[in-house]
Amino acid sequence: MAADGRLSNYNAKRDFAKTREPKGRSGRSRRSAPGLYVQMHAARRLHYDLRLEWDGVLLSWAVTRGPSPDPTQKRLAVRTEDHPLSYARFEGTIPKKQYGGGTVMLWDRGTWTPRGDAAAGLENGKLSFAAHGERMRGGWTLVRMQPRNKEKRENWLLIKERDQHAGHDADELTDAYTTSIASSRTMDQIAGGSPVPREARRLATKTKPEPASRRSASAAPGRPARLPRFHKPQLATPADTVPNGEEWLHESKFDGYRCITAVAGKQARCYSRAGHDWSERFRRIADAALDLKCDSALLDGEIVAPHDETGSPFSALQRALSEGTAIAYYVFDLLELDGQKLYERPLIERKALLRKLLGSLAAGAPIRCSEHLRGGDDEVLARICASGGEGIVSKRASSPYRGRRTRSWLKIKCTSRQEFVVGGFTPSDKRGRAFASILVGTYDGKRLRYRGRVGSGFSKKQLVALSAAMSSRRRKTPPFEGVPDAIARNARWLRPDLVAEVDFTEFTDAGHVRHGVFKGLREDKRAGQVTRERTPRMSAKSGDEYRGVRISNAQRVVYPRQGVTKSALAHYYDVIGARMLPLMRARPVSLLRCPKGRNNKCFFQKHASAGFPAQIARVPIAERSGKSAEYLYIDDVAGLIAGVQMGTLEFHTWGSRIDSLEKPDRLVFDLDPDETLDFEVVALAAAVIRGRLDELGLGSLPLVTGGKGVHVVAPLRRTAEWPQVKAFARAFATRLAADEPSVFTATMSKSKRRGRIFIDWLRNERGATAISPYSTRARENAPVATPVSWDELAQLQAANSFRIDDVVARLDQADPWHVFGSWQQSVTVRMLSTMQEQHEE
Repeated sequence: MAADGRLSNYNAKRDFAKTREPKGRSGRSRRSAPGLYVQMHAARRLHYDLRLEWDGVLLSWAVTRGPSPDPTQKRLAVRTEDHPLSYARFEGTIPKKQYGGGTVMLWDRGTWTPRGDAAAGLENGKLSFAAHGERMRGGWTLVRMQPRNKEKRENWLLIKERDQHAGHDADELTDAYTTSIASSRTMDQIAGGSPVPREARRLATKTKPEPASRRSASAAPGRPARLPRFHKPQLATPADTVPNGEEWLHESKFDGYRCITAVAGKQARCYSRAGHDWSERFRRIADAALDLKCDSALLDGEIVAPHDETGSPFSALQRALSEGTAIAYYVFDLLELDGQKLYERPLIERKALLRKLLGSLAAGAPIRCSEHLRGGDDEVLARICASGGEGIVSKRASSPYRGRRTRSWLKIKCTSRQEFVVGGFTPSDKRGRAFASILVGTYDGKRLRYRGRVGSGFSKKQLVALSAAMSSRRRKTPPFEGVPDAIARNARWLRPDLVAEVDFTEFTDAGHVRHGVFKGLREDKRAGQVTRERTPRMSAKSGDEYRGVRISNAQRVVYPRQGVTKSALAHYYDVIGARMLPLMRARPVSLLRCPKGRNNKCFFQKHASAGFPAQIARVPIAERSGKSAEYLYIDDVAGLIAGVQMGTLEFHTWGSRIDSLEKPDRLVFDLDPDETLDFEVVALAAAVIRGRLDELGLGSLPLVTGGKGVHVVAPLRRTAEWPQVKAFARAFATRLAADEPSVFTATMSKSKRRGRIFIDWLRNERGATAISPYSTRARENAPVATPVSWDELAQLQAANSFRIDDVVARLDQADPWHVFGSWQQSVTVRMLSTMQEQHEE
């Protein structure tokens, strides 16, 4: 269609006698790259209009809240009428009562490059492109959503791709840039008719500046460097052995306060790990940062102090801060430099830039570079411990920076040491001492569990300070769960908001600290963040016996590449059992057995046979033939370990439990992608299914299967029987495949699956099974089927991201499926009728 014809809708909406917007006439496309423009538009609701030059017009989308550099943010982009090319220069106010009435600012401009066939992308609903704007840079994708009910408007999602221009702050671009790219005016100045500043007119005649993501914020004339924002620090996962190989860098583990430092021009800010501004407390460091030879930078490191033999390094730091004596800042990472975000760069590259930056400081400056050793083994740790160090932190040289706890950073300590919440104390019978010991605990979800008493390590000064702090926090009831009666009888209780760092030898079998030594109060960590640190130990227990189950051939390697033994696998299920069992207990189970490991013969077993261990229970179930057979089910951790003893590498369970076999308590849609599809597409498809289920009143949870796909699981009340649930699942999948034929298929055929995702609805019938959450998979790298949150799913790179150690480390985090048993929702007759009616249409 000619450009003039495509602009008829644009012209029909406007009265050009009243608005200064340009009339819709055919324009001449660029001979080189097509233009990209973004206009901030304060109409009834503030939004940003994305305009892409194509085929003689500007394709247009109204983007809610504007483009976000965070790939996890999917911004709604409503397709609007095509605009004339001349609209790219429009900036001004559209009169009230006119279509789109409000102020318009030209917020960004540049060019764009389609990735692949743009015409096909527009038609099929997925347009990927590279943006070369002055503010909007890198790869982006527009994805069209399926219209709901009788909705006429065309809704798309604008998503940033993961590249060097991506960021972690959802509103970073729109917060940072609030003036016109063309006139340097604000929205208020444009609305008030202020003239274009002379400086802006002069700059408009010059060469375009370097893209914003590649230049220092101070590069624009007259604009001071922008102080980088606080970024959540990356945290290390506890481990008990030092990883080997050249891929790993090893650093000393410091005993101080974590500090993120931002510097730009004459400003410097020091932030605690929680994001609190501690610049005054660390004034020496903030002042020293001003001497860095750069326009702006964001550093990550640890504040420490010199110490002697009279106390720990942490105690020495607390004294130094209270007395104003010398402190030092050991920097181990560089997150931003001169306006460039370095988060996606490999760690080894960030460290090279850091060393160069810190080399500009004078000798004796309190800001120092944390040295590292590449490669090594447990001897590295032994040398550190022998010299009185706290331990080491091992980091993958190729890893990006992530503001969360990851397995690419591991911390290996010389002794057991962590933070605890102080929730009480026991009185002292010694004259002049206010308490004999403090009572400590850690959070398990929302529950504060008692972890024992700490009665040593207090200096006189600490005794006085703690007594004063505790006097204002008295309460009548214990904040802990699980306090032994003998302890509770004489205890005094406190409001649980003090955090203490404690050194100890080990946790007892009851989960209490043994030989605890107080090291100091931590002001940089909130009580609600304190959980028990579990080190994922995959070595075998003495005697290779777990929960009364003896493991034969305990050192047989069942995952050769990872070196995971049969005993180590039993230990995994011993540790994960409490989290896994509520989701699989009393369900008929099929076992994938690989008696000699995953590289040898494997087979499924669902019926009991002679010689099966007593810890795996049996139940008679009527089959289609009318006869009964003995099926297996698991009721406790001993049953899981007995499965390992029988060579089980995978547990697959029914969707119902043995006390009500005909009424399922879950609905499962298994997304099985064609091998040509990226996982990002699968995660987005799962979000579409979630939205469709939400519309019907069914909440759902995602499970990454450890293979290629995702299970979308909706917990159910046990009201509907199998035939009704199966009919609903089939109708739902068929309808979705009809609505989105380029993405989904509800047919199992391999030929129908090419380039698409098969929605396997057949998991929802009597006797069908699905992989149990937290089960290992008999696949390369020993992946685990892992429950995740919807937010987390959007950030994952693959469905097999989690290994055994990763899942054990996640026990210290909130359970992403904690709501599974609490949702009261059902597949209703009305839902089934709705799906069937839509299918018939």
